[in-house]
Amino acid sequence: MNEAAAPIVSGDVPAGAPVTGGAGRLGHAALDLWALEPGTLHLNHGAFGGTPRAVLAEQATWQARMEANPSRFFMSELPGHLRTAAAELAGFVGTAPERLAFVENTTSGINAVIRSLDLTTGDEILTTDHVYGAVRNSLRHIADRTGARIVEAPVAMPVSDGAAIVAALAAHLTSRTRLVVVDHVASASAVIAPVAAVVALCHGRGLPVLVDGAHAPGLVDLDIDAIGADWYVGNCHKWLCAPKGAAFLAVSRTSSTSVHPLAISHAYGQGFTAEFDKVGTRDASAWLSVPAAIRFHRALGGQALRQRNRALAHGAAIAIADALQSPLGADPALFAAMATIRLPGEHPATRGEFSRIHDAIFAAAGAEIAITAVAGRLYLRICAHAYNEITDYAGIAAATLKAVAPNTAEGASGAAEGAPGAAEVLA
Repeated sequence: MNEAAAPIVSGDVPAGAPVTGGAGRLGHAALDLWALEPGTLHLNHGAFGGTPRAVLAEQATWQARMEANPSRFFMSELPGHLRTAAAELAGFVGTAPERLAFVENTTSGINAVIRSLDLTTGDEILTTDHVYGAVRNSLRHIADRTGARIVEAPVAMPVSDGAAIVAALAAHLTSRTRLVVVDHVASASAVIAPVAAVVALCHGRGLPVLVDGAHAPGLVDLDIDAIGADWYVGNCHKWLCAPKGAAFLAVSRTSSTSVHPLAISHAYGQGFTAEFDKVGTRDASAWLSVPAAIRFHRALGGQALRQRNRALAHGAAIAIADALQSPLGADPALFAAMATIRLPGEHPATRGEFSRIHDAIFAAAGAEIAITAVAGRLYLRICAHAYNEITDYAGIAAATLKAVAPNTAEGASGAAEGAPGAAEVLA
């Protein structure tokens, strides 16, 4: 993909908003490019992203155009503009435009894939115990409907290398396996999986692979066709900073006819992109703004930005882990600009405990972070984006130690709430 930095021109931003000329404007100097709440340390970008002012302005322009003449926009203009936006995104993520369609989020894309499969009693869907909670529930739903069985291969933390993930999946492939679902970057552990190696393993046994790339676009270098998965889903609102509701489903050459959108509409039977592009009346402005998000990403440096963010997250995570005297969730080579550190002590893996620790850290440090769980152990997850600096993380270790001190009555009450699962985080 072409990663040459391009300036954000004044026409892309609201009047008076700051304009960046490229990779030189990073750290706190870049904060006013976003609409982020002042006074808060935003260290959880991977959860819900953050849309820059320039991209929000682009979205508002599309919404105004839509409302100026809805009939003309939906009947004549939208189809072409949607395919143009899809083509720009396809070039960025490394696939062909005719094999990429927009969806609202990765969960929607994953459900479209698994509900298009012909599963029956006794079939197995293989994933790992790092699987995202919403995806686990989606798999549970399809298993309940079809009689299929979900198999979660355990990948012990700290994860030593990518080979451990491949080996864990290989050990659980059986004659009943019908689908393998793997995270490109796991939400709960932040671990990057060698997805191309997983695909090669599974295709060698004639098995299709669905890659959950929710965190990948804008976080890691991405070439979907080189990965070779049958289906790849990714969010654009997270690390790529597009508006919320922008995600995509990419299919291989042999899988494009087998998947259909969750809502069947007028374009049924007209092909993959036609079916997904035309699913009733909806606000497509988030999708149409993806090219603006790509331009913004490139203006801040593209690959150089990703490398800078990764180095920042690594340095912060190692410093926090040293201060906590607690291990990282994986070898740093398996992290991008998002990393996990095991929380000291023993804690119930409940949403109540997640919230208690999160709120205590926010009260002490004014920082938004994530508390996650894998195999019953809790982890602190931090992120780094263009607007962060190393000083943002200086108070996190002390705030964490205070938060995980022997359970208060409030913490004990949190333990009574429902367990979120083997691997869980909200986003």
